[in-house]
Amino acid sequence: QPVEATDDAFWDQFWADTATSVQDVFALVPAAEIRAVREESPSNLATLCYKAVEKLVQGAESGCHTEKERQIVLNCCRLLTRILPYIFEDPDWRGFFWSTVPGAGRGGGDEDDENARPLAESLLLAVADLLFCPDFTVQSHRRSTVDTAEDIHSIDSCEYIWEAGVGFAHSPQPNYIHDLNRTELLKLLLTCFSEAMYLPPSSDSSNANPWVQFFCSTENRHALPLFTSLLNIVCAYDPVGYGIPYNHLLFSDYREPLVEEAAQVLIVTLDYDSSTSSSPTVDGTTTGTAMDDVDPPGPDNLFVNYLSRIHREEDFQFILKGVARLLSNPLVQTYLPNSAKKIQFHQELLVLFWKLCDFNKKFLFFVLKSSDVLDILVPILYFLNDARADQSRVGLMHIGVFILLLLSGERNFGVRLNKPYSVRVPMDIPVFTGTHADLLIIVFHKIITSGHQRLQPLFDCLLTIVVNVSPYLKSLSMVAANKLLHLLEAFSTTWFLFSAVQNHHLVFFLLEVFNNIIQYQFDGNSNLVYAVIRKRNVFHQLANLPTDSQSIQKGLQRKKKTPEPISRTNSQDGVSMEGSRPAAPAEPGTLKTSLVATPGIDKLTEKSQVSEDGTMRSLEPESSQPPPEGNPPSAVSDGEPWSGEASHPRRDRRRLSSASSSGQWTPTPDWVMSWKSKLPLQTIMRLLQVLVPQVEKICIDKGLTDESEILKFLQHGTLVGLLPVPHPILIRKYQANSGTAMWFRTYMWGVIYLRNVDPPIWYDTDVKLFEIQRV
Repeated sequence: QPVEATDDAFWDQFWADTATSVQDVFALVPAAEIRAVREESPSNLATLCYKAVEKLVQGAESGCHTEKERQIVLNCCRLLTRILPYIFEDPDWRGFFWSTVPGAGRGGGDEDDENARPLAESLLLAVADLLFCPDFTVQSHRRSTVDTAEDIHSIDSCEYIWEAGVGFAHSPQPNYIHDLNRTELLKLLLTCFSEAMYLPPSSDSSNANPWVQFFCSTENRHALPLFTSLLNIVCAYDPVGYGIPYNHLLFSDYREPLVEEAAQVLIVTLDYDSSTSSSPTVDGTTTGTAMDDVDPPGPDNLFVNYLSRIHREEDFQFILKGVARLLSNPLVQTYLPNSAKKIQFHQELLVLFWKLCDFNKKFLFFVLKSSDVLDILVPILYFLNDARADQSRVGLMHIGVFILLLLSGERNFGVRLNKPYSVRVPMDIPVFTGTHADLLIIVFHKIITSGHQRLQPLFDCLLTIVVNVSPYLKSLSMVAANKLLHLLEAFSTTWFLFSAVQNHHLVFFLLEVFNNIIQYQFDGNSNLVYAVIRKRNVFHQLANLPTDSQSIQKGLQRKKKTPEPISRTNSQDGVSMEGSRPAAPAEPGTLKTSLVATPGIDKLTEKSQVSEDGTMRSLEPESSQPPPEGNPPSAVSDGEPWSGEASHPRRDRRRLSSASSSGQWTPTPDWVMSWKSKLPLQTIMRLLQVLVPQVEKICIDKGLTDESEILKFLQHGTLVGLLPVPHPILIRKYQANSGTAMWFRTYMWGVIYLRNVDPPIWYDTDVKLFEIQRV
């Protein structure tokens, strides 16, 4: 039956009970009942919503001084968290919170101006106020117990930031009740923002989330302190605490749920497509210090704006140290298993790190300038290696690779990789002695050769990262050199080359890696040169690839005989690192959310050429320019494998490639010739021509079978003047695009959906942004 809005006795029972928890609310208010009320007595649902919002607004106005008021606020909070998803899932109700409710709040008489506010705005502003409510969510600075109601409007919430860090030096006394209350309010906030989950994915960036837009606008007077509180709470969190083993089993950690919620709210408020807008000035030179300009440059989302304008070194250090500490936490393996608390929110942290690098170029440069970037790299490689066999973690694989692609576009990253790798993180990869570059190559090889099918779209990205760093790698270990040649061997089989329209790109990438190392880092790389000499037949076979129809057909029939993994008796390739467990597939019954497709590597990156002085200039996408004066044409095609990349025939073939799964595309002699003629083999062939006879002569003269002597010879050898003119270094830098912005949105909400199981906020509602599948 419809119930009158004035029937207070009826409505108050929903929030008056003192002993409910959020779990109780979810149990007492089943989904079927919410839907039934929505269909059969919509006026009651409407009244319930606006009454609950009204209670929150009153709580924010009064400052929640009594225990009873706080209880009412928390109960309304839980009730709205329960109901909102059922409002969002019904298109007819979606606009309800953006309408003004007639007659609401008339009791006070002169509140008519407040009536102009849509319900959603009143709700968001009340939550923002409540998050800085003395003695409820923050420590009161007042000593006196008598506080007046005006205070809540006069307090400067910047003095109540939750944790020391960026822009705030004072660390308040931890108070677990405040942490619990903040967590519940943030949960409600996240639920408000989750309207995005009920709209199908669209790359149109104009349909920004109205809840986020309003909350992060100048209408919210707490935007700056709240952004700072969320960021600092996340970056200051230390799950290990005082390092007492098993500490977390004895004491409940109230901070962790708050940190998780803060991380989720933070990444959702930063969901902003930077490719379509004029980003803030981030050329690394601006010195804008006014964090609170009235009219900020760049986006009108204040959270994005504040993030883009952080610039103090100590702030960057605090953020980077915090993120690195939390990302490394799951890797911390002590002698006492489970003795250290393991956090579960590494995916949210990776999204946050991505946003930091994407919106704040100065932060990106800071990360690359310090060797702390390796503290981010190692956990990412650990996650990639650990998730490679698990279908439910394909999103984690993508974001890890995106971050490495972004970092690899900068020269400093390649240079940093030369640092020796000594910390032994337990991973099931071969034991090796070498640098972080070796670690990266060995993990990538493992992903490509032993990951699951759905990782194939990432192969281009993985090899692009290796190409980007290759000109700077001073000395690869024998294990890593063998891995690179093993990949070339696998990708250059005729079956693989002829079975899909873009497979030959992988061979081009690998040849570019070998060319970069031989041309720019020949001196320290005797292991790689030796591996190339040993596997010279692979290069000869590529050079003599048959192009007639008959051979193509024959090549396709040779079903996938994967080449034997390279085994060397003395390189202990089979031995994995200590303490490692092999990557496990998902447990049966694991839920996963679907993702939208990511753009191809040519859309994800743009080419830049590194000039003599180390600066980069962007290359025109139409890269089929005539060779520069004075350079032999071979040197140009050497560095630029697909010089016809932008010409039309390729584009038409790209269309055909989409049909390849249904078996319509077939390789033709013309097609094979079109790319075979561009294979950049000159440098390697020249190297083999010079060195193979010399190595053979040594072996015959000295009766050698020992590789150390040959390596010694190669270390002192030189090819100065014998190789073609060095090609210019090409870097493929990540470029922001709406395709990845859309991908991040679906990935992020998928993670949030799956991680919020207690209470299960969105479970069993009609989500449209992704599909939920059981593995």
